[in-house]
Amino acid sequence: MKKQNSLILAILISLFIPVRAAAPVVHAVLFYSPSCSHCHTLISEELPPILHKYGEQLDIIAVNVQQVDGQALYQAAIKHFQIPKDRLGVPTLIIDTEVLVGTDEIMMVFPKLIEDFLAQGGMDWPKIPGFHKTIFKTPAPANKVESAELLQMPTVELSLTEKLARDPIGNGLAIFVLIGMIFVIFHTLVLFKHPKSPLKATKIVPILCLLGLAVSSYMVYIEMYHLTAVCGPIGDCNMVQQSEYAKLFGVLPIGILGFIAYIAILLAWSIGQYASEKIAQIGRLTLFGLTLLGTLFSIYLTFLEPFVIGATCLWCLTSAIIMTSLLWNTRAIK
Repeated sequence: MKKQNSLILAILISLFIPVRAAAPVVHAVLFYSPSCSHCHTLISEELPPILHKYGEQLDIIAVNVQQVDGQALYQAAIKHFQIPKDRLGVPTLIIDTEVLVGTDEIMMVFPKLIEDFLAQGGMDWPKIPGFHKTIFKTPAPANKVESAELLQMPTVELSLTEKLARDPIGNGLAIFVLIGMIFVIFHTLVLFKHPKSPLKATKIVPILCLLGLAVSSYMVYIEMYHLTAVCGPIGDCNMVQQSEYAKLFGVLPIGILGFIAYIAILLAWSIGQYASEKIAQIGRLTLFGLTLLGTLFSIYLTFLEPFVIGATCLWCLTSAIIMTSLLWNTRAIK
């Protein structure tokens, strides 16, 4: 009799006290690159507090776009979600159908999306073609971003053919510009070795410097505020901007270096034009030296884009063309 009473009591309790449902979980996918400083900041500094706050209710899988499978997933996501060309680049976080690009956008929008989806009962993994087959092919995949250790995941080095195939038009343009720059260097050095007249500089130099300052200022702005660059119809400015080569010695952004260079060239041109003859000659020599070094460095950077990074930045190519044009207009001319 006591057992029957206990059973009846248990049934009554189950009817009036609902069984606690499993806590809702929000799932998201983060595309990153080990060479991306913004990705490193996001994973090591920005995301950990959010992960700590939501605990088991938030799952994020980090996908390394420098790995072959990771790059394939990223390309599948681009096609599936129709991500426009001016929003390509890492870090990119996808939650449901929302695509967030750049650290600032992710940190501004992601927390609210988590709250909204938790209130709706959670959100499954975004429907990226091939995602489950690629990520969950092992019994226990790592499915949380917990520390910057994810940035140490091994990468698969792409072949030269694969790098060039990433953007054949953009990379082909970079190679064309590279050949033109090498020709200008060769032609300039021949003229300098056998000058027909003293060093001169045309009045187009300040105009070119102002154009160079505009380009470098935009790149500095993108770097400072961790924004997505507007890349135009071809190329992938953001992949270049987020690569390890975007900073000199890993410290000085190339955009700032370019800005300083154009200011120095403009100053040297002014001295060469308006100072006394003795000082003006020093200014002209300095102008020639600066534009020569600037063009050589631009050749190095332009070479990296198609052959090492596998992506081309139209802003960088524009700056390279401007710098080469400056050299052409400051060489020994008759």
